[in-house]
Amino acid sequence: VTPPPPPSNWLRLARLALPALAFGAILWAADRPDAPAVAPMGAGEPALAVAAVAPASEALAVLAPDRPAPPDDEAVVVADAAPGTMVGDPLRRSVAVRRGDTLMDILLRIGLPRAEAHEAVSTLASVFDPRALRPGQEITFTFASAGEGGGLVAAALSPSAARDVGVTRGGDGKFNAFKLDKTLTRELARGVGVVRTSLFEAGQAAGLPIGVLSELIRAFSFDVDFQREVQPGDAFDVVYERFRDEEGKPVRDGAVVFAALTLSGKTQRLWRHVGRDGFADFYNDKGESVRKALLKTPIDGAKLTSRFGSRMHPILGYTAKHKGADFGAAAGTPIQAAGDGTVEIAGWQGGYGNYVRLRHNAEFATAYGHMSRIAVKPGTRVRQGQVIGFVGATGMATGPHLHYEVIRRGAQVNPMGVQLPSGRRLEGGELIEFRQARARADASIAALEPDAKPAQLAEKTSR
Repeated sequence: VTPPPPPSNWLRLARLALPALAFGAILWAADRPDAPAVAPMGAGEPALAVAAVAPASEALAVLAPDRPAPPDDEAVVVADAAPGTMVGDPLRRSVAVRRGDTLMDILLRIGLPRAEAHEAVSTLASVFDPRALRPGQEITFTFASAGEGGGLVAAALSPSAARDVGVTRGGDGKFNAFKLDKTLTRELARGVGVVRTSLFEAGQAAGLPIGVLSELIRAFSFDVDFQREVQPGDAFDVVYERFRDEEGKPVRDGAVVFAALTLSGKTQRLWRHVGRDGFADFYNDKGESVRKALLKTPIDGAKLTSRFGSRMHPILGYTAKHKGADFGAAAGTPIQAAGDGTVEIAGWQGGYGNYVRLRHNAEFATAYGHMSRIAVKPGTRVRQGQVIGFVGATGMATGPHLHYEVIRRGAQVNPMGVQLPSGRRLEGGELIEFRQARARADASIAALEPDAKPAQLAEKTSR
């Protein structure tokens, strides 16, 4: 069979041109003022959706609103106007705050005139400090459409899970600030775990939030050496607050309410209690605070480099009594107050360099030397763990370190060997209030089932 001859070049061109010519004819007909209405899609159905074909220019405007593309250096756009937004609708855009951004920077970057940007920032400052912006926060901007000039109508952000703040433009063209407190629902959550390698690993395996796990460790850190005393098979049980928003979504975790740690078969239990002074602490079943009056090491992650007692002085070159303990650490490492107290001295003190001395009670004081910078002033009250300065090498020092002294009745004693006084002990009416609060907490905990029992977790982790 002889195959048909191939189409000529003219025929090929005609086949390509016909669809384009037909589409052009449709657009030409649509642009005519007397163009007929489009028939309904189904027999007997009312033609409600479309009454007539819009002119081509209007149809394109609907599909692609006339607004300039954002500059290349604009912050990440998280959300934009919904597809198919009509001219005349507001446009919304959420912009993520970048490191180093200020609110003024962001407003100028989205095209707001400087005078309006300044007014918006000044107005927002009445309900939110613009300097408190954090990287990753989202600010939602609402604009008028291009057909109405594209001006900023509103800006809003959520500085916390429980609050929205922002500004809206009023009928007079000026910005007004608003603050909206959201209702959060508090509930109790419970986590249990069995140690296989470390308490931290067990907590993560049980799904504990990092903040809750850290608070659990801090609560027991006065009495437990986590590097030596925690063994495989030990267990924990912790109850903590969780808050949900109006839609039921968990938005943040709260404080630990109850914690139990079982080490080598012996269980220690702690309850969080707010005293009459408004200060929250963890107490055992006798109403005794687990917090000791003084910390032995008021600096995290430091190495003991020189003990209390006689030694060859590294600068003077002769044997002298070292009246404290030295902890080697990088310059700038925070130094904490060893206990609650009052700042007696904060300033230069000869060979000690930058020096702070705290008075804790009639019997004990502590001193801190060679600081690079002091963070407290004489006469102020400090809390245990509060940062009072930073490691340095001021005064007679060969390198950055903390010189730490414990002073008992006016004389320096060995910080590593002194018998430190116990923390607060509830008495009288406060002890009764604690016992009542503990009973209520125990009743709530008893009705709160964890996701898995310690024995089940032990079986799971051993596989």
